[in-house]
Amino acid sequence: MKNLSSLIRPLVRELHGYVPGEQPKIKGLIKLNTNENPYPPSRKVFAAVKAAVDARFRLYPNPTAQVLREKLAKLHHCKPENIILGNGSDELLALAIRAFVEPTQSGEPTTRKGVKETVQYFTPSYSLYPVLAAIHGAKTNIVPLGKDFALPTVSDLKRGKKWQFNAALTFVTTPNAPSGRGYSTADLEQLCRAQKGVVILDEAYVDFAKENALELAVKYPHVIISRTFSKAYSLCYQRVGYFVAHPELIGAVDKIRDSYNVNGLGQVAAAATLDDLPYYRANFKKVIRTREKLSQELTHLGFFVYPSQANFIFARPPKFPAQEWLQKLREQKILVRWFGYPETKEFLRITIGTDQEARQMIAAASKILSA
Repeated sequence: MKNLSSLIRPLVRELHGYVPGEQPKIKGLIKLNTNENPYPPSRKVFAAVKAAVDARFRLYPNPTAQVLREKLAKLHHCKPENIILGNGSDELLALAIRAFVEPTQSGEPTTRKGVKETVQYFTPSYSLYPVLAAIHGAKTNIVPLGKDFALPTVSDLKRGKKWQFNAALTFVTTPNAPSGRGYSTADLEQLCRAQKGVVILDEAYVDFAKENALELAVKYPHVIISRTFSKAYSLCYQRVGYFVAHPELIGAVDKIRDSYNVNGLGQVAAAATLDDLPYYRANFKKVIRTREKLSQELTHLGFFVYPSQANFIFARPPKFPAQEWLQKLREQKILVRWFGYPETKEFLRITIGTDQEARQMIAAASKILSA
């Protein structure tokens, strides 16, 4: 039989796919590795989803998620045409690359040293960005963050001469992942003003932060805000994300999305979520309180913990390398995340769970240190 690998595009054969966090295969594991909200959706969401389990299952969902877009537009003080829904924000990030970046295999002439083919982002950052760029055949321009994962100033970037202010598409994760560091709207605005191409401010964790940059998507026509219902709103299972941006950019992404990309129950669940925001805002506060307490307790045990504005912390453990801690904690039935890149390999990313799960994390760490 013919070698099947010859039937696969060379780009795909060489691709290293995104590696999601481990999903438990045994009972009793405390899951602090994928930044899920430890609290369930509100009762209104469950009631709405249960009520929607009826004969409509045979029908396609609303293709544009019209009801949800209208609710989001009202929440964000914009118009429905400023919003597009996706099967999680990850789908929209992929569509943005397809809409705004030329693939290197396109055969079309490039200008300005190929910047029309360039996806740009800081490092460390969301590890899906390079995968999406590689799938599309785009070039990447990767620039290190500053000390302690700070956002470089425009002046610093100009002096460094590596940053491309005319890159086709620039991703900025804010708050940053995996460090959890928050960035001020003022600093983000300076960067957005200096960019000539499209900028996506990926605000997956913004509900746990001190401020957000939504106003920049209204103020600057080349800026997109990316949000998700997964992290703060306990809807990972339904996969619902959205962009807020100028209608022309939204229209470009809309042209290439699948016709019915957001499932009907996801639309119902997300719309019901917006009808009970006080419940979720109370949960944000609980997560933040637990985050600060866990950070203090781990610091007392000898961990170095970066200040976080997300629903996770980034911590350098004592006594053993971080990768060894990953296994030792797993033996204590606690899952955390470790990234083996040079700038992150000394750290663990620990999702903020309930107070009880935080206590169990501290107990496990104490046991490991005293062994």
